Amino acid sequence: MAQLLRQIVRSTALPGARCFSSQAAESLGPSFQLSELQNDFQQAARKFAREEIIPVAAHHDRTGEYPWDIIKKAHSMGLMNLHIPKSVGGMELNTLTTCIVAEELAYGCTGIFTALEASTLGQTPVLIAGNPEQKKKYLGRLLEEPLVAAYAVTEPGAGSDVNGVKTRAERKGDEYILNGQKMWITNGGVANWYFVLARTNPDPKVSASKAFTGFIVERDFPGVIPGRKEINMGQRASDTRGITFEDVRIPKENVLIGEGAGFKVAMGTFDKTRPPVASGAVGLAQRCLDEATKYSLERKTFGVPIAHHQAVSFMLADMAIGVETARLAYWRAAWEVDQGRRNTYYASIAKAHAADLANKIAADAVQIFGGNGFNSEYPVEKLMRDAKIYQIYEGTSQVQRLIISREMLAKQGTQ
Repeated sequence: MAQLLRQIVRSTALPGARCFSSQAAESLGPSFQLSELQNDFQQAARKFAREEIIPVAAHHDRTGEYPWDIIKKAHSMGLMNLHIPKSVGGMELNTLTTCIVAEELAYGCTGIFTALEASTLGQTPVLIAGNPEQKKKYLGRLLEEPLVAAYAVTEPGAGSDVNGVKTRAERKGDEYILNGQKMWITNGGVANWYFVLARTNPDPKVSASKAFTGFIVERDFPGVIPGRKEINMGQRASDTRGITFEDVRIPKENVLIGEGAGFKVAMGTFDKTRPPVASGAVGLAQRCLDEATKYSLERKTFGVPIAHHQAVSFMLADMAIGVETARLAYWRAAWEVDQGRRNTYYASIAKAHAADLANKIAADAVQIFGGNGFNSEYPVEKLMRDAKIYQIYEGTSQVQRLIISREMLAKQGTQ
């Protein structure tokens, strides 16, 4: 399957082939019709989610076992690392295409999807800021083997307030000595390497834009100590841990761009990764809608399926409205990236809108299931637990609103 998908990618580069490239999209304008390439990947991901992910989702939720088997299968099928550049052997698919694939995988289980997507988050700083040698070494490694990366910025006292990061790196000759602690790091205990943000300028008066540096830190570097796996409310297949760094020696070759550029790299990453996160929330919401619709046609009260009662049918209609509008929001955010434009405004809208709607739709799905919805034998109970984190990770819904308002006011000020 992986060979087939790569063959499809190569064939779309031939003269006359329908290829959803950024240039083609710009000349044609937005389109709601998937290209042949996008449709092929969507169908492959949809089949994979239903045949490989859904059957084992409850097991991973119950045990918290990391889904290595799923990751290995997804890697062998070519459903991982779709964005990695061709210069290092990747397929270099655009953001919208990768988001379409992400939605389908998240439909199966967002805990398993997060295990896959967090690797993309860890890779993105290298994608946007790495030099050719760094990309070849660290992104190429992920193409060769079913390995994952992680993004290590959050700390016990610094989440949305990145300026509060206390992890420090001190220059010593040709190395940096890293000390500190990160928290809530997805893939923290299983990653092959991490993107780590650390303060390199000790002056508290220096602005965040100059105080931090981004590093590529390998899991095998001495002094890298992952903590215990956290037992979370939902998405339990995801490996979430704290990480302690004790006198970790990092070669200067592992600095991204240069000293003091870390904050820009870390924030620029979110513009790229928030659309896929939003697409994951849409995948969950679509699953909730499908499960609730199916159940409402099977469950009868007063002699008819409950779907025939207006109270339920209107809930289903509102759920459908939420799914469709959230999907449009992440499509727009992804499309902006593919045009080469700064998409901070649209990325935050897509992330906040999809996260909030996923939670509402999941709660409504539980309501439609009634007492069964509160029972772990039915899927919507897990979906509701899984949904909550979308309003928290990669920037809370409140932070997204702060970003959106700032972008609006800044735009108004330039008019």
